[in-house]
Amino acid sequence: MKFAPIINPDVCKPAPKPVQVDLRKTFAIITSWWVIALVVSVILLTCGFHVLKAVILCSAGVIIGVLMLVWEHYDRWDYRRLGAN
Repeated sequence: MKFAPIINPDVCKPAPKPVQVDLRKTFAIITSWWVIALVVSVILLTCGFHVLKAVILCSAGVIIGVLMLVWEHYDRWDYRRLGAN
């Protein structure tokens, strides 16, 4: 019965443990894509194309990616400090 956990919480299945994911690889790959897009945009800007908005967007992507890598470093440091590998 699907409503049994609502009526009686004791019949609920235990929640699964959260999966620890290595976000460093993900953030590094996405940040590298932003760096490549930034380099291409800067080259196009120096060639005379009007892509200033793209340069600003790619710069923001690189900055956010680096900040996310820093966040992941400290978040993983907390995992190691607390002993929750």
